[in-house]
Amino acid sequence: MIGAIVILAIVIIGGWFLFSDNTAKAPTTETQVTNQTPVIDSATPETIGNAIPDVTVIYDEDGFSPKSVTVQLGTKITFVNQSTKGVWVASAKHPDHTIYSGTSLSQHCPDTTNSSFDACSVTPSGGSYSFIFNKEGTWKYHDHVDATQFGTVIVTPTVSATVSVPVSI
Repeated sequence: MIGAIVILAIVIIGGWFLFSDNTAKAPTTETQVTNQTPVIDSATPETIGNAIPDVTVIYDEDGFSPKSVTVQLGTKITFVNQSTKGVWVASAKHPDHTIYSGTSLSQHCPDTTNSSFDACSVTPSGGSYSFIFNKEGTWKYHDHVDATQFGTVIVTPTVSATVSVPVSI
């Protein structure tokens, strides 16, 4: 009987320690804040960046790869010549290259403003030509040296990452 009372006492004391709130509490200090201006969330998203990745198109004996690419406005595409011959990347249509810029080959070459999507010369084997697409649309292009090789760049609007941060008053 004494054993049962001891066990019952241990269970009661153990339960009390287990279920009571006996955690140490840090001392608290009260701070009075005066003249605080509330900040209200305007619900206007904040742009945190437009990281537009560069794209590479390979030119080899089989032509351009990929033949069609979809990119965001502002994307830089680098055309890398891995063929054994020279390549001249240019906007359609052959031979005057007018589609992207609205100007002819004789009007925009050399392209000192980098706005005509025309390399304006042959890129040798192992070389590259880069162009930043700043116009939305579907832009066909070709190799001016071998006009049977062609491709398409589809430029879509830029998608930006946004975040809204709620602020409490």
